[in-house]
Amino acid sequence: MPRISVLIVDDSAVVRQVLSEILREDPGIEVLGAASDPIFARRRMNLRWPDVMIVDVEMPRMDGITFLRRIMAERPTPVVICSSLTKKGAETTMQALSAGAVEVIGKPQLGVKGFLQEGASELIGAVKAAARANLRHVRPFAAESTVPKGPRTEAVRVAAVEPRPGTARRVVAIGASTGGTQALEVILARLPHSSPGLVIVEHMPEKFTAAFAGRLNTLSE
Repeated sequence: MPRISVLIVDDSAVVRQVLSEILREDPGIEVLGAASDPIFARRRMNLRWPDVMIVDVEMPRMDGITFLRRIMAERPTPVVICSSLTKKGAETTMQALSAGAVEVIGKPQLGVKGFLQEGASELIGAVKAAARANLRHVRPFAAESTVPKGPRTEAVRVAAVEPRPGTARRVVAIGASTGGTQALEVILARLPHSSPGLVIVEHMPEKFTAAFAGRLNTLSE
């Protein structure tokens, strides 16, 4: 079985080194290289396109969001965003997920080396999950775009389940993991106003869930 090729894009030399060391420990992953910014990364990709990319958000010359949008427009590729565990980082991460990123890894502002080493198994799992992500439904980015709501007559169909005697309320439960953020946006934007309450379980770092919930709330009626 071919190994998953990974390109790391982060302006921190420490982060690039730690991520490379962690990923190289897994025999199923091949680190193609590490770039300090998107410009260097794009040149490296001319030699060989990676299966998965790990991309920082704040970088010199070009930020990670702009780079992500360009990659998705050119050749959709699974991207794992590595973002700071701050309020600003959470907001930026939501932009990245909307632009096509399939997974998020949080990193603290201090002690990042130890933090990443402790979360090595999570990082490797994120890369492998990203490699399996289905990007067929990634939307080309357009400035100030939102999820198209479409006619309400095209609402997502929810399987009907008859409630037990004595119950009067219905709840729809949705579970999503890697690559599921865009699917959730599409589903919520198309659900009719009369839909029952929703319970959503999404695999995401705790620091980012509030921002993601707020974004989903703006898409539904």
